[in-house]
Amino acid sequence: MSAVVTARDLSRWYGPVVGLVDVSLTLESGIIGLLGPNGAGKSTLLKLVAGEIRPSRGAIEVLGRDPFANRAHFADTGFCPQQDALYGDMTGLAFVTFLLRLSGYSARDARERAGRALERVGLSDAMDRRTREYSRGMRQRTKIAQAIAHGPKFLIADEPLAGLDPVARRGIVELFRELQREGLALLVSSHVLHEIEELTREVVLLHRGRVLAQGDVQGIRALLSSHPRKVEFRVRDARRLARAVVEMPGVRGVRISADGTELGVETSDLDGFLGALPAIAASARAGIQSLDTPDAGLEAVFDYLVG
Repeated sequence: MSAVVTARDLSRWYGPVVGLVDVSLTLESGIIGLLGPNGAGKSTLLKLVAGEIRPSRGAIEVLGRDPFANRAHFADTGFCPQQDALYGDMTGLAFVTFLLRLSGYSARDARERAGRALERVGLSDAMDRRTREYSRGMRQRTKIAQAIAHGPKFLIADEPLAGLDPVARRGIVELFRELQREGLALLVSSHVLHEIEELTREVVLLHRGRVLAQGDVQGIRALLSSHPRKVEFRVRDARRLARAVVEMPGVRGVRISADGTELGVETSDLDGFLGALPAIAASARAGIQSLDTPDAGLEAVFDYLVG
């Protein structure tokens, strides 16, 4: 599979302010989550990928091309920016049609494409209203519509779920998954970790302009060997289970709740612990009701890396 994005020693600064520092990465097709706190360099990287700005140092290729000011790149790429820049006097349909006309589509083709895109983002009933009347979530969906209306091969979305209510957010998540199934590659940024976790397990973690980690969330977590894994139990008799597991290889510590119904275990060998647990639990007869590994998720991985 050929790479969608390839960056080598990519850096970008704005006078004395550094946006990115020596970023080297390769992004394949699918949905990739771009994560980091505010100021991490996400928007700078997305603008470089979109071809809006050029690197201060290093090189970047998107779909095999230099993206900066490249009309062929713009034809194959859709960009949903973080900034809200709709024309308030235009209807949603007129706005998306206008942008397609600027890209060279005929009036008829542009209007048909704009209408289909607005339908896909759930704005069928509002496309003839002026955008100044739109809620924040409707404006966000309009930006997504203009990014997909021309049928791109690659979609870049900067904080696309910001401002959406739960129903609209679910709709956009499903739309992105549908676009992926249709063969579109997506690069989606967010500082809200659970939003990205809904979309994909493939992530790039940025912090202070540098790549902290890249890959599958579980694979990244497995590399953090200095951080023991946590296992949380709800159990009838936590003390009984604690006595049974505390001597297991890799167990570094246990914590029992005041009422004796919850047990927390830290282990350096999660797979070994879970493999041996059924026999240990059956012998202890402590009445396990539920089990969870709360630090396996994206938020815990990001906290470990940033910390």
